[in-house]
Amino acid sequence: MLAIRLPEALEERLARLAQATGMTKTSLAREAIQEHLDDLEDLLLAQARARRNRKTIPMEELERELGLAD
Repeated sequence: MLAIRLPEALEERLARLAQATGMTKTSLAREAIQEHLDDLEDLLLAQARARRNRKTIPMEELERELGLAD
């Protein structure tokens, strides 16, 4: 069970959307949270994989490779 307080403007938007779609505010909120969590989990997993597979090189080497070294 989760109870949250929403800013008035957000509560009003949610109520208008619920009325326009015939859905309940609860079902709309549940769907929004689910979508956000799915996206956030995907992002965090991608970031973790990128960190794990990242090859780093010293700045001096990068500058030499790009022809920026003195």
